[in-house]
Formats: sequence, structure tokens, C-alpha cells
Amino acid sequence: MAEPIVIATWPFGTTATDAALKRLAAGDAALDAALAGAEAVEDDLSIRNSVGFGSLPDRIGRLTLDACLMDGKTLNCGAVAGLEHIRHPAAVAKKVMEKTPHVLLVGEGAKWFALQHGFPLEFPYTAESIKEWIEKHPAKKPKGERPVRFENPSDINIDEGNHDTVTVLALDKKGSLGGVCTTSGLAHKLPGRVGDSPIIGAGLYVDDAAGAAGATGVGEEIIRITGSSFIVEQMRAGRGPQEACELACKRVNATAVRRGVHPAAVAFLALDPKGNVGAACTMRANFKYAVGKAGKSELLTAKEVPPEA
Repeated sequence: MAEPIVIATWPFGTTATDAALKRLAAGDAALDAALAGAEAVEDDLSIRNSVGFGSLPDRIGRLTLDACLMDGKTLNCGAVAGLEHIRHPAAVAKKVMEKTPHVLLVGEGAKWFALQHGFPLEFPYTAESIKEWIEKHPAKKPKGERPVRFENPSDINIDEGNHDTVTVLALDKKGSLGGVCTTSGLAHKLPGRVGDSPIIGAGLYVDDAAGAAGATGVGEEIIRITGSSFIVEQMRAGRGPQEACELACKRVNATAVRRGVHPAAVAFLALDPKGNVGAACTMRANFKYAVGKAGKSELLTAKEVPPEA
């Protein structure tokens, strides 16, 4: 029997690990425990920048959510992207996995699928998130009764600091792995933009035969290297979770050099079938992550991997 363990991204990851540990202690499967952890973060309105309701909208003021999950035993997976007015995108992703032959549903199709499976429509905004969006948006002041007019939405600067996806990876008592990734995406993104979080192989990959990995940060750079599957394949080849995460960061750095840009802030987590953990980030990511085991959660700081000279 394996010792249950769960890991999650960022300081708010302790919210996820605390919730997931309770499910693991009760004997629940790793995927169900990881989902419970992700939903705890999705429900926390104090996490305003990056996950769930109350997060920061896109450039035209719409809040859309992305999520995926994967079962390491069966390799079954599901995902949604661009989902509006539904509180728990990760739970909808699980329904996609269970009820359809597909992996990914997007936009209005994902919303209608959620409604057909009993998820209620909800208002996703808070006063704080609307206020911040207005402050960042280049609005012209109205004259008299004229409505506010906005400049070209592409004129808004994207803040790369506002992308703190929660990824939750768990190992259950039976030795199986499960993972969930959920986000509201990059703040003030272009409408329709989708990052790595709902993409199996980029934001998340889980395989009992090798390990589990997840990502957070600027999704475009994670997609370029298919970050999570890259890490899992490194573990399959015999490398440990820590080395695999560091290699992924080195690959992000090298890709940036090839493109002539500064490496983006990205971070990776990994968990192998024996319960060994790894975490690493590029420079500027300042990545902290939560590890939950033996009934308690601990917050750790990941190793930074600088660009090669």
C-alpha cells in the first residue's frame, strides 16, 4: 500500500492539498482527491488573479475558465476551454471524460454540455475583479450621457504575473496517480485565447507507469515544449521528478534563446509512482508549491533554473 501524497502549485496550493488529503485518507482515488483539491481553489474568491470565479477577465471583460484532468491508471482524460458562467470547470472536464468519446470541449459547446449535466449558470464576477479590469482598460471618459467607449482591446498590456494556475497531482493508497489543472487563464488575454492548462500533454499529463506532471506560468511557452508530457517521458526514461522538472525549464530557456526573447516565467511539478516529488521554475517565476502528506501540508520553494550563459 502506497503512502498517499498530493502536491499543488503556488501558496494557495495548500488549500488544494488540505482538501485532497482528506479524500486520500478516506481511501478515495487519486483523481477524485485531486479534483476535490482543485474545486476548493476554484471556490476561493480570494484567489482573484488566476483561478475560478472572481478572477480577472479577458480584454473585453469576459471571464472564461479552462481545465483538464487525467487518470493515471486508465489514461482517460477530459478538458474544457473558454467556459463561461460555470463555477467548476474541472468537474465539467470530468464529465467530458466520463460521458463522451471526446477529450476537449470549448466555448458555448462546453457550456451547453455543462448545463445538460446539471451544472447551474452562475454570475462569475466580483466587484474587485470588475474594478481592476476597468482600471487596466484604456477607457475614454464619457461625455454627458454618452456611454464609455474603449480603445482597441489589443492596446492593453498583458501582465505576465497574473497566470497562477492551480495544478494538483495526487498518489492514492493503491499506488495510482491522478491530476487536475484549472485556471482562468492569462489576465486581460485576447478573447478566445487558450493556454496550456486544458491541453493534455502541455498543462498536465499523468501515467501510472511513469509519473505525473503539471505546469503553471505563461502557457504559450509550456505548449511549445509540451511541458508535462516531456517531464513524464523523462521519468519514464529513468530520471527522477526533480531532474525531469529542471530539464523542462532548461528546454523553455533554450527555446526562448532560439526565438530571440527572454525566457518566460514558467514552473513545473512532478510526482512519480513511488511518491517522490520534483519542482522547478525559470528565473522570475518565484515559484512556491504545496506538498501534503501524513495529514499536513507544507509550502516549499522550487529551484530556479537560470538560462545557460
